Amino acid sequence: MLEPEAVAAMLRLKELGWGSKRIARELGVSRGTVRRYLEAGGWQPFKKPERRKLLDGLDDWLRERLRLHRGNADVVRQELGTEKGIVASLRTVERALSPYRQELLAEARATVRFETAPGKQLQIDFGERLVAIGERKVKAFLFVATLGYSRLLHVRAFRHERQEAWLDGLESAFLAFGGVPEEVLFDNARALVSEHDAETRTVVFNAKFLAFARHWGFRPRACAPYRARTKGKTESGVGYVKRNAVAGRTFDSWEAFEAHLAVWERDIANARVHGTTGEAPAVRFNRNEAARLKPIADRPPFRSCRVLERRVRNDCAVEVDGNAYSVPWRLIGEQVEVIVAGGLLRVRHGSHEVAAHALAEGRRQRVIDARHLAGVAGVGGQPVRAHAELSQQRPPQAAPALLRPLAEYEAIAGGAF
Repeated sequence: MLEPEAVAAMLRLKELGWGSKRIARELGVSRGTVRRYLEAGGWQPFKKPERRKLLDGLDDWLRERLRLHRGNADVVRQELGTEKGIVASLRTVERALSPYRQELLAEARATVRFETAPGKQLQIDFGERLVAIGERKVKAFLFVATLGYSRLLHVRAFRHERQEAWLDGLESAFLAFGGVPEEVLFDNARALVSEHDAETRTVVFNAKFLAFARHWGFRPRACAPYRARTKGKTESGVGYVKRNAVAGRTFDSWEAFEAHLAVWERDIANARVHGTTGEAPAVRFNRNEAARLKPIADRPPFRSCRVLERRVRNDCAVEVDGNAYSVPWRLIGEQVEVIVAGGLLRVRHGSHEVAAHALAEGRRQRVIDARHLAGVAGVGGQPVRAHAELSQQRPPQAAPALLRPLAEYEAIAGGAF
């Protein structure tokens, strides 16, 4: 292949009236080469002959399978053989998938910042760090909670990352903020999430954690699997705590380390001007977010609560500590969740609270809500007075027995409990 300068000289000689034979002799090339360049009108880059590739025409199929199998080229190669009847080497498949793999990598790294409304969301995460305590290095597990709107931060140090640490960290954050947000966003930690299907986005939360969420009144929300960057505010917060609060520091004791974190949180983390909002988190929180959080009131700590599973008995009640508490009669035979805290007993069926009673004193007491027995034979539409009032007049009486099958009562009464 001739250089562009040689081809330009060839065209100038042609303009001077030289023939192709004379030009070829002058430039030392073949006459066919001269004719080819003269017909093309100038220099042309070399074109490699196109050869049909083994996987031509399968671009969309390859892209879809690479996403389905999360970048596993060998599984795609296996399915090429079973579904398309194409036998290819792993290297061939990897070359064909390389542009689509780059798309996956870019998508995984991309972070879209979502600004949340005041009081809407709290993001939580754990980070590990070796901390110099006395003369030895101790692994500390740093719980970091960040309010989505104000970026107000709360940090606690634990010696482990078990479920108790997650719950204690969250309760500590609620107390520090003076309220509870609408939702809490977190990664798919085993302590909180039992199952999360990446395709259907079906989430099964840990039963104890779900009871904790109900107790405090927030909605749990798990990040999409393999997309932890969706909780970027706390991801960056964990790194900030490691680099600023812990790195290069030595503490005399674990208690001194915890005290340092509390002072650092108040005087440094929440007092600095945040790079994204342009305001100090504490200032932004006090102005717009503090009043939007759900008040804690006199809600007791979750550790002081008991969460029990009970099956509703035939007398329309559940038994706790030797006392019976009524629930809607249509739930006879159903499994319910009983939460005992702050002098109250609450009964939940699924996501609904179906009964609430004051705790009875002593044993063998019956606490009955007349609405729970409406439509049951023997009640006769007469109101059933609360246990406290009945106990002043006569000894507690057993609830009336059911005289007919429940299906007959339900057909007559209708409605929902």
